[in-house]
Amino acid sequence: MRTRPARRTTWTMTVTAVLAAGLLVSAPGTGLAAGTSHAVGPSRIAGNPDPALASEPGSPKTVSSGWSIPWGLSWLPDGSALLTERDTFKVYTLTQDGTKRQIGEVPNVVTTGGEGGLLSIAVSPSWKSDHYVYVMHTAADGNRIARMTFDGSALSDYKVLVDGIKKNTYHNGGRIKFGPDGYLYATTGDAQSPDLAQDKASLNGKILRMAPDGTPAPGNPFNSLVYSYGHRNPQGITWDAEGRLWEGELGNSKYDELNLIEPGKNYGWPTCEGGCSTTGMTDPKRQWPVADASPSAVAYADGAIYMAALRGERLWRIPVAGTSAGTPKAYYTHHYGRLRTVESVPGAKSLWLTTTNADNNGDGEAGSDKVFQIDLT
Repeated sequence: MRTRPARRTTWTMTVTAVLAAGLLVSAPGTGLAAGTSHAVGPSRIAGNPDPALASEPGSPKTVSSGWSIPWGLSWLPDGSALLTERDTFKVYTLTQDGTKRQIGEVPNVVTTGGEGGLLSIAVSPSWKSDHYVYVMHTAADGNRIARMTFDGSALSDYKVLVDGIKKNTYHNGGRIKFGPDGYLYATTGDAQSPDLAQDKASLNGKILRMAPDGTPAPGNPFNSLVYSYGHRNPQGITWDAEGRLWEGELGNSKYDELNLIEPGKNYGWPTCEGGCSTTGMTDPKRQWPVADASPSAVAYADGAIYMAALRGERLWRIPVAGTSAGTPKAYYTHHYGRLRTVESVPGAKSLWLTTTNADNNGDGEAGSDKVFQIDLT
């Protein structure tokens, strides 16, 4: 097993000491969670929603194989996806029938020997008219957000929009997505300097919100790019059906988190890891021991948040209702290795899910990663 520095020698994830949580074991031979759960902490949210499941994920079907650390995924209007590979710096299109085509390579990307490289990608909501795509990546001088043009054939016209985000071997964050308000959101890690997360003048340990040109979005709480702070290494953001922003965050040695993000709020790191009683800190809605999760992407579909777990090697389903999160349930535990990115398929009751077993904590070789489709039934 490859080791990594003390960001968490245990890459894990538990279910709540912010609420009653469920640590589920896989039903023999299925990869699906068994029907029992074990509480690991008291409920901190009144009226936890545990509705009957509207749907559950079925057996994964391979869409495409031969990948090496596919990190970012964003949909084009025609139903195909753009995917990035972290360490090759390449960008591909992938169609629903599994046709894969390289469309370019992002310039100025460097690796960090850990979690840096070409990370997330986001297609402009106005792509049909502006042909813009956005990438977040590690560069020689730090992490940055850049814009490129994709004309349907190839990438071109690289332009830096945001820089000055500190990098390190680990804790680079890296997820970008357009929200329902039309603004671009980005997650940044603390760059292994925990105090940066509490420094509102720093872009590290934050969720950022910006206009498509990289300037602060109107209504941001601090008249800057910063939308929320006190984050350690967030790698997942998604919006529910009512437009609420949810975030998955890698903890240190105790707890990973699922947070409901509100503008201007402080999510605790490094004072708090998981729920705490410190005035001014916002508790997570759910938390997991780090070995059960180490979450990367999160996605919303059919009444639930789906969270891809790296060290935990499972997909978590967390029902949400309003501002409350119900009991998590685990699927595919240790069946497919490290799960990096999950996204709901537009217009379909299904998900796409990627592995990153070829990364420096996995046991796979280059080309061993896959993209799966999971139908919700």
